Amino acid sequence: MRKLALHWQILIAIVLAVLVGYSINVLSSDGSTPGLFGVSYLSMFDYIGTMFLNALKMIIVPLILSSIIVGVANIGSGGNLGALGGKTLLFYVLTSVVAIMIGLFVVNTVQPGIIDGEPAKDLLALDGSVEGIRDRVEGRGAGDVAEVFLRMVPENIVNAAASGQMLGIIFFALLFGYFMTHLAHEYAEPLFNFWNGVFHVMMKMTEFIMMFAPIGVFGLVAETVATAGLDAAEPLFYFAMCVVAALAIHAFLFLPLLLRAVGRVKPFKVLGGVSPAMLTAFSTASSSATLPVTIDTVENNVGVSNKVSSFVLPLGATVNMNGTALYECAAALFLAQAYGLDLTIGVQFTIVLVALLTSIGVAGVPSASLVAIAIILTAIGLPIEAIGALMLFDRLLDMCRTSINIWGDCCAATIVARLTGEKTNVAIEDGR
Repeated sequence: MRKLALHWQILIAIVLAVLVGYSINVLSSDGSTPGLFGVSYLSMFDYIGTMFLNALKMIIVPLILSSIIVGVANIGSGGNLGALGGKTLLFYVLTSVVAIMIGLFVVNTVQPGIIDGEPAKDLLALDGSVEGIRDRVEGRGAGDVAEVFLRMVPENIVNAAASGQMLGIIFFALLFGYFMTHLAHEYAEPLFNFWNGVFHVMMKMTEFIMMFAPIGVFGLVAETVATAGLDAAEPLFYFAMCVVAALAIHAFLFLPLLLRAVGRVKPFKVLGGVSPAMLTAFSTASSSATLPVTIDTVENNVGVSNKVSSFVLPLGATVNMNGTALYECAAALFLAQAYGLDLTIGVQFTIVLVALLTSIGVAGVPSASLVAIAIILTAIGLPIEAIGALMLFDRLLDMCRTSINIWGDCCAATIVARLTGEKTNVAIEDGR
């Protein structure tokens, strides 16, 4: 019997959680506390959701360390950082930063976390003292941007890992991976094998934890709906619309402008050519699983050579997550608004920086956005438990942002091919 795909399991869990949570909310409207064997349903949902979130927290530090070290070592040791690699990495960094800024602009402008002039904390059933959270956030992001860079260099990496100082951990991993490639072979090889082994173990652990994602998501969503009723849907709907709007601006305005101005190609002809890959990405919500289709469409429909596509596209499936980075930042800002926090430039810069780096570090992880959002919330001092409020529309948004990730990879391959002198099938003819 064929196993039901994880994304369908999660969608079913969300629907069931909404139905069960709303039923509990209605039953408790008279002041009673529905339960089973003396234990309230709310306590059960909280227990399930907390255990799932604890499992995610458990893997964050070793996963980030190993994935970034191995990723940097692979890029630096493969001889791929010449003209082709330089253009590709520059494109990926540029488009990711722009995507993040678009997401921040839309959420800052619309403010979906504010409903009728009030923070949506109670509507979303978010726990935690606003004053305590404000102290933590201001402590993490007060001052100017220079303070952010100062926190990137921890005086004690073990203490940074224990206290969840993600900027310091990421910076240490980047340095470690880079300098590991400059060691003599007899020293570099065992180090690489060790960290690569750790990374693969963490991937297996992540896959194991994600097997229980439908149960964890059920607990998180059911608790939110049981506590707040369907009132939580209003701010979450506005947030989802903000994310979709920001993704659309990035995908159908900024990237086509790059294709035409830099790549000198017809943007919507490229879009039509790679649409099968984008639709596959939408249905699977996996950049890695879509990679064979992406390579096929870019080579056959757009006309990019295998030399370019075989380097740019696999690298993009690992490090280029425009849509995911945009969503992570938008989610963090939305939750801050819901708590009634006014984030400083320093805090928002921290969000941009951490989202950019974690989109590289955890891109290949199943349901990477859950891990990445947990990292960002930890980095700026927001409670990781707030992730539960995002689960209602997360699966649909995951499908949307994965499609945009693939579209960004295809744009990168097309532009890099044109910059290296290839003609492709979609070039703008001279004089037209």
